[in-house]
Amino acid sequence: MTLNNELKNWYVTNFKMFEEGLNGESKSKFHLVRKDALSKFRELEFPTTKDEEWKYTNISPLLNYNFRQPVSIRLKPEQIEKYLFSTKDFITLVFVNGFYDESLSSVPKEIKGLTVKNLSAALKENSPICEKYLSRFAPYQSSIFTALSTAFVKEGTFVHVEKNAVIEKPIQLLYLTATGENIITNPRNLFVIENNAQVKIVEIHKSLEENVNFTNLVTEVVVEGNAIVEHVKLQDENLKSFHISRLEVDLKKSSNYASYNVSIGASIARSDINARFNDEGGECTLNGLYLAHENQLVDTHTLIDHAKPHCNSHELYKGVMDDKSRAVFNGKVMVRKDAQKTNAFQENKNILLSDDAVVDTKPQLEIFADDVKCSHGATIGQLSKEGLFYLRSRGFSEELARTTLIYAFASDVVHSISISEVRDKLEEMLAEKLLK
Repeated sequence: MTLNNELKNWYVTNFKMFEEGLNGESKSKFHLVRKDALSKFRELEFPTTKDEEWKYTNISPLLNYNFRQPVSIRLKPEQIEKYLFSTKDFITLVFVNGFYDESLSSVPKEIKGLTVKNLSAALKENSPICEKYLSRFAPYQSSIFTALSTAFVKEGTFVHVEKNAVIEKPIQLLYLTATGENIITNPRNLFVIENNAQVKIVEIHKSLEENVNFTNLVTEVVVEGNAIVEHVKLQDENLKSFHISRLEVDLKKSSNYASYNVSIGASIARSDINARFNDEGGECTLNGLYLAHENQLVDTHTLIDHAKPHCNSHELYKGVMDDKSRAVFNGKVMVRKDAQKTNAFQENKNILLSDDAVVDTKPQLEIFADDVKCSHGATIGQLSKEGLFYLRSRGFSEELARTTLIYAFASDVVHSISISEVRDKLEEMLAEKLLK
């Protein structure tokens, strides 16, 4: 308890300095939300393994650090090129140490039907969309990390796609943690896609150096009627870092949202992904892949809430664990009483490459309607001996045979990504990781 209070007091003290740096923005309406979030942060406790939702995830290593607010630094374009997809074919926003860097970004001055900018700019402009939606779907009253994020909301990405707009170029967001020891960044994303609109967003989280840092990310996505959103997230931060993220998706009538969540880096990586159908005819895909080695811990909690009838959900998460790494997967699908004609599929598959690797998986179905098609399952196993024997008999070395089987197992999660450059890059990255 004393450690909890000392750590909370540390962040409260940091908030005072953060507030002073807001200048005129501290008088905005949203700043009242920040201060209320800080108040809730003081009241809440950091989770322990006694909390059901954190039963297998010990975050005490994270609590050993007094993370401080980052300082803005300047990087050269050549320092970030390898982390980006083609800036010619993508709309690009770059954040370094949590600060938006316009000189490294590539955002056209005007694209019909699209507003994309640093969230800080949208808040300064008193955007009515921000005022309506920001912090509405990711409430901070019961989550200490969301409360901390909301208290320190400043920089991040605001995407607003107007009705009937089809954005041809994907949007890529690079969140890069560079120089600085023991820093915390609180990136905040708000994506609002109106009726009949379409957009593709790629989110990349990387570390430039091997310093200890903490990314505390919150993303809210509003998908209006008949809108289509494809959202790819790659988390590949260094193995000294901590990454906690929360994604909230609100789906309206006949909307379609697809998430591809790839987690490779961080010492402790926790993802909470929640999607809710708030009208009929929606479709949601949650696909994910996690690779872990050494002492990494990867925790994924998902919830798909079928609150309305005639909706479909598809979920496939795969994991490859080596050395003394650990994975936690908790996937819940809830079908409420009136959500008839629901079709929900969920599967979690894991391969253990070491006797010391551990997976705790808990797929859940909670069904309160009677006219539904729902299935779920989980598997944990090792590489197929028959498959290895077959490849060896065809001239493969033992190492190449193992890598080939692992790659075949893992890569099908990203095969359905529609952006060819992203799909190819992720498959190439997987191959490189597995060959190490």
